[in-house]
Amino acid sequence: MSIICGIPLLECVYCLACARWAWKRCLHTAGHDSENWGIATAEEFEPVPRMCCYILAVYEDDLRHPLWEPPEGYGINPDWLEHKKSYEDTDGQAPPYILYLDHDHEDIVLAFRGLNLAKESDYAVLLDNKLGQRKFDGGYVHNGLLKAAEHVLLMESDTLKKLVMKYPNYTLTFAGHSLGSGVATLLAVLAVQNRAELGNIDRRRIRCYAIAPARCMSLNLAVRYADVINSVVLQDDFLPRTATPLEDIFKSLFCLPCILCLRCMRDTCIPEEKMIKDPRRLYAPGRLYHIVERKPFRMGRFPPEVRTAVPVDGRFEHIVLSCNATSDHAIVWIEREARRALELMLKKDPIMEIPTKQRMERQETLAKEKKEEYKAALQRAVTLSVPHAFTPSQYGTFDEEAESSPGSAGESSFGSVRRTRSTETFDEYSAKEDSYR
Repeated sequence: MSIICGIPLLECVYCLACARWAWKRCLHTAGHDSENWGIATAEEFEPVPRMCCYILAVYEDDLRHPLWEPPEGYGINPDWLEHKKSYEDTDGQAPPYILYLDHDHEDIVLAFRGLNLAKESDYAVLLDNKLGQRKFDGGYVHNGLLKAAEHVLLMESDTLKKLVMKYPNYTLTFAGHSLGSGVATLLAVLAVQNRAELGNIDRRRIRCYAIAPARCMSLNLAVRYADVINSVVLQDDFLPRTATPLEDIFKSLFCLPCILCLRCMRDTCIPEEKMIKDPRRLYAPGRLYHIVERKPFRMGRFPPEVRTAVPVDGRFEHIVLSCNATSDHAIVWIEREARRALELMLKKDPIMEIPTKQRMERQETLAKEKKEEYKAALQRAVTLSVPHAFTPSQYGTFDEEAESSPGSAGESSFGSVRRTRSTETFDEYSAKEDSYR
């Protein structure tokens, strides 16, 4: 009898616990993910709206007669466009992209479009991955995205090398949205590891902007390449918060009402310490820029604020219950809000009016602060026992001599791949390389 009398009490406790969990999840907003981060400066955030425009330009068939040009324009001079590649040019192994020479900003830009829902080849790239399938440079990466990046690098290495050597002061920038962000990210990593094949370009001249990034690399790699890769997330965007395998993304997209709550419950119940110590778990890469423009229990959008950090723990781990989870993924909205955020930054801090010498000193100070933040992030990864995480001195990421050398400890021998690509596939070569390691 005493046992039967205790059942209602247990039910009440269980219901209260569930109600508390649901209340906390409903109160959890995207702003909580970055509430302890620093505020981005106009200097570091300035390229983001421009990269969004370049990505939007990939969707145009003819840039001289654009059909979808935003009011501010794409900011592209058609005469400076090196070439544009379609699905036919890439054999469906990578999304379409443009190679653009931005002489105004002294930049060589390779920009990729996002996922095309009508193309089976894009689905093939996304779904070509299993948990822990592809080891790479002391960590794990998404297999399909890496293969797409390798394919593009083989196609464009000669052109990029020619441009890098012709314009020695220009930066080399990879940019992409959604699916393209994963390809651009891993292409930047390959470029860093194979700088000798790109005219011995300095690591500091290589950068990547992953807009609405896919989770494509393990945590140790995401932190280690934070000096090269920059990820931009708009408020509640679901993709940086959706763990791979990427079939979960399609469940979230096409069955969002019935899957989202179950996903939230599962992610919430997994301790963060367990997630961090899983070496196969993939994350949004590099330094993160979070555009926050909505607040809980308030209607409409507010002036956007951009927060930035190189986080180790609390790195967009949980899906946000929001009706904007999919709309915040759209490149059009990201470009619009990034432009608004930059305009607000320039109003508060008009950097263009600062004398050139002081502006250069300010940029040097900012670079030094970033460097210290990267070191702290790497040390934090070691402290949290992140698999395969090492101190900066062991990797040489921030060592000046290591940066000036064309190779790295995790070099993938791209030159050997070029010589043998006619007789063996990348998968076969990677299998050999893994066995050697």
